[in-house]
Amino acid sequence: MSMFNPPHPGEFIKEVFLDPYCISYRMVAEKLKVSPSTFNRLINGQGKITPEMALRLSKTLGRSPESWLIMQDNYNLWLARKRFNLKEVEKLAIPA
Repeated sequence: MSMFNPPHPGEFIKEVFLDPYCISYRMVAEKLKVSPSTFNRLINGQGKITPEMALRLSKTLGRSPESWLIMQDNYNLWLARKRFNLKEVEKLAIPA
């Protein structure tokens, strides 16, 4: 079952970790060992979670690296479904 309008992982980070605990994005960027601008792009929905970032987030914020990547994939798939028209794509008939 597909999720309706899943959050961007950056939105999730902001709403679950930063805002409730008044943690600055610069502090998290420092812990992640990435530039503040890189992390700021992520939490503003302009960046994507790469496998490397998933490992960093896992160590700094918790959750498994796989869960961070799944969250990004769910968001990407939701966007693709909104933007891509499958009407002309055909199914391949494979003989049994």
